[in-house]
Amino acid sequence: MKQSLLLLITFSILTSSCSLLKKENSAPQTQVRKPADPPKTTEKVITASSSAIKSPALSYIERFKNIAISEMNGSGIPASITLAQGILESANGNSRLAKEANNHFGIKCTTEWKGKTIFQDDDNKDDCFRVYRSPEESFRDHTEFLKRKRYAPLFELDKNDYRGWANGLKTAGYATNPRYAELLISLVERYDLSRFDRMENEREKTIREDKVMKEIAINIPTEKKQETIKSPVVMKIYEVRSGDTLTSVSKQFTLSVADLKVLNGLENSNLIPGQLLLVSK
Repeated sequence: MKQSLLLLITFSILTSSCSLLKKENSAPQTQVRKPADPPKTTEKVITASSSAIKSPALSYIERFKNIAISEMNGSGIPASITLAQGILESANGNSRLAKEANNHFGIKCTTEWKGKTIFQDDDNKDDCFRVYRSPEESFRDHTEFLKRKRYAPLFELDKNDYRGWANGLKTAGYATNPRYAELLISLVERYDLSRFDRMENEREKTIREDKVMKEIAINIPTEKKQETIKSPVVMKIYEVRSGDTLTSVSKQFTLSVADLKVLNGLENSNLIPGQLLLVSK
C-alpha cells in the first residue's frame, strides 16, 4: 500500500514537470535584437557638400541670371551675352572694380556721369570708372550704355542670337582683344548660358525694336557732347595651355600667385587647358 502510494506521488510529480517543460518550450521566444546601426549619412553628406560647392563662374551665374533676364526682356540684349560679359570683365565678380565699385562691365566715367567714381590704370594711368550702389545697378547701366548709335544695329538682332551679339560687340569696338567675340561665345557654350535666352515673335520684336531705337535716337545728341562714348575695354585675359601652372602664369604677367587666385576666385592651384584667367588688376 505504501509502495503503491509512493509510486502514485512520483508519477504525479513527473507529469507536472513534463507539463511545465512543454509550456516553456511552447511559449514564444523573446528575441534579443541588436541595436540598429545608425543610418549611414556619408553618401548624403557628400552629395550635399558637392552640390553646395560651385565654381566661381557658376556662383556668378546663379547670382545674376535674374537681372540679366530682366534686362533682356526690356531691351533685347541676350541674357547669355550679358552674363558672359560680366563673367569675363569682372573675373566672376572678383575684380577690384567689381568688389570696390560694383562695376561689372568696366564702364568708365563720361561727362554726364554724376555718381561716385574710382580710379584705376587701364588705357591710361588713373582712368576714371563709375561706382554703383549695387551690382544690379551696374547691370542696368550696362544696358543703357549700349543704347548708343554705334551699337544700334545689334538691337535689330533676335534676342536669342548670342553669336550675332558677340561678333557685333567686337565689330563695334567694345573691346580691343581680337578674340573678344570668340571668348564670349566660348563662355556662353561652356556654361550653357543660352538657356536663359528667350525667343520672340515678329510682333514682339517690332515693338521692342521701335522702343529701343527711339531711346537710342534720344541719346545721340548727348553722345556728341561726351568726351568719349566708351574707350574699348582692354581685355587682359589669358587662356590656359597644357603645362601651365599658376606660378608660370603669374611670372608671365608679373602678378603674384595670390593675386591670380583672388582675381579669378580660385580655391586651389589646379588649372585646366582652355580655362580663362583674368591677368590684370
